[in-house]
This record gives sequence, C-alpha cells and structure tokens, in this order.
Amino acid sequence: MHDKPDLDKAYALETPEDNQALYADWATTYDAGFAIEMDYQLPQIVAEILSEQTPQGPILDVGVGTGLVAQAFPLKSRIEMHALDISPELLAVAMNKGLYTRAIQADLTLPLTLEVETYGAVVSSGTFTHGHVGPVALDELLRVAKSGAVFVLAINAEHFEARGFTEKFASLETDIDALEFREVAIYGAGADIAHRNDTAQIAIFRKR
Repeated sequence: MHDKPDLDKAYALETPEDNQALYADWATTYDAGFAIEMDYQLPQIVAEILSEQTPQGPILDVGVGTGLVAQAFPLKSRIEMHALDISPELLAVAMNKGLYTRAIQADLTLPLTLEVETYGAVVSSGTFTHGHVGPVALDELLRVAKSGAVFVLAINAEHFEARGFTEKFASLETDIDALEFREVAIYGAGADIAHRNDTAQIAIFRKR
C-alpha cells in the first residue's frame, strides 16, 4: 500500500524513476484532489500570460501534468498544442481532455528526440520545482524552439535560487531576447498554511 501522494512527496523526489512512481499513483486524482484542495492557481496565471504574448503554434507544454495550462488557455481552440511529460499516466489524463494533438513521453534531464526549431512557443507550469527539473533543461527547450518563439516558464522561487537559474539565464543572454520575470503566488487562499505563501518566478522571453 502506497502512502497518499502529496506536495511534500513531490518536492522530495530525487530521480526520474521516483517521479514516474509518484505520478503513476497521483494522476487520476490530481485534478479533483490536489488542484482543488490546494487552490492551485499557477496554471491559470501561466495560461493568461502566454495568451498575452500572442504565441504562434505549435505550442510545447512541458511537464504537462494533467493539462491544466491548456484547460485555462483562452486560445486553445485555435493553436495546436503538444503535451510532454515523463509520466505516461499524466499524459493519458491530459490527452483524454482532447486539448492536445500529440503526446510526448520524455525525461527533461536527457536530450529530447524532437526536431530542431519545431515549436513557436514553449510553456511550463509546475515542472521547474523542488524534486523536478533544473536549468539544464533550458538548452534542449531552446533547441526545439523556432527563432522568435515565446517562452513562459514558471519556476518555483526557492528552486530558482537553489538551482542557479539566475546564472543560467545570464549565460543565455546571447540566445534570448526580452527576458522578464513576474513573481506570482502558486496557490490561492484555500491552500494549506504550509504552502499558502509559496511563489514562482515566471520567466518570459523569446528565442533569438
């Protein structure tokens, strides 16, 4: 019998295998359980910021989870979106919502088996966080993005500092344009007190 998956277990993940095991158990209850109980508002914020940037498709939703960004994205009926996640169970839930045209199971800590300059936008909510993906993944995401592609990436604020995202973005100065950060609350007032004040840095930029 597995313990019930929760945010603290997600933050404690150490390997891709740990990630797959946790989300295999969590996928079918994530939306009705965690997302509602924690008043999880980050996907909605990310989707709104992405729409502001007038993205061109196709859009790569990185660490798609259960597809909460696509659900909240105002332009979803007009732009092709692809779902990428390490968890086949999460991908299945996302794809069953009918919002994505392609499912890609991939580990973001490894090279992606995707063609160079494929995507007009890259978005992520909840993947760059404790126990998950560090800044090294940005290189591959830039490789598969077209010139001029918009990026909207939510990065847990504590993870941002601990994993060296400041230095990584500085090293990408010649590869990206119009970099800005917006700090936002990850959860709403309904979240439990231990995480109610958690924030994310949303990195917004374009590939040169």
